[in-house]
Amino acid sequence: MVRVGFICEGKTERKIIESENFQQYLTNLGIECLKPVLDAKGSGNLLPENLRESLELYKARKAEKIVILTDLDEDACITVTKNRITSDTNRVVIVAVRKIESWFLADSLTLSLLLKEQFSFDKPEEEASPFVTLKNIFIQQQGRGIGVKDIFTARMIKYGFSVQNAASHPNCPSATYFLSKLEQIAKNNFRH
Repeated sequence: MVRVGFICEGKTERKIIESENFQQYLTNLGIECLKPVLDAKGSGNLLPENLRESLELYKARKAEKIVILTDLDEDACITVTKNRITSDTNRVVIVAVRKIESWFLADSLTLSLLLKEQFSFDKPEEEASPFVTLKNIFIQQQGRGIGVKDIFTARMIKYGFSVQNAASHPNCPSATYFLSKLEQIAKNNFRH
């Protein structure tokens, strides 16, 4: 098992990483997720000077890789975000295009369960504000909103949200990239 520490931009990302479904996926790959999964409490806290404490914690826990999961937010491109955070040989920076909630829009299976009808969203990663889009879909389809991000994230996970479902969407490349990087981490570990 390769020991991996995860640092997340916020609560939504942390809940996804901590979910039973995702933890099982990691175990099946041969990845041990080091606890705790760290919440940076905002992308501004993912700057190198703000990451020192988190990186030291994972170093003490003998992390072989550290995966940082963040949103693109208003950055011009993924490269800008990665360069702002920086990485080194044992760090992998994963950037969800726009916002992580676009992965929820991409999970047609879970949204179909929640909406109680077949649902799919054509271009989830093109939405400027996927959480607002989700809110509007639920108001339109069910006549009520979805609450705050924290509650909705827990509900999506409870009903089966998985990064794998999001990655199976033809227009959700950041979820696909995330899983491919994890598979690469696991594969590289077996070579040693």
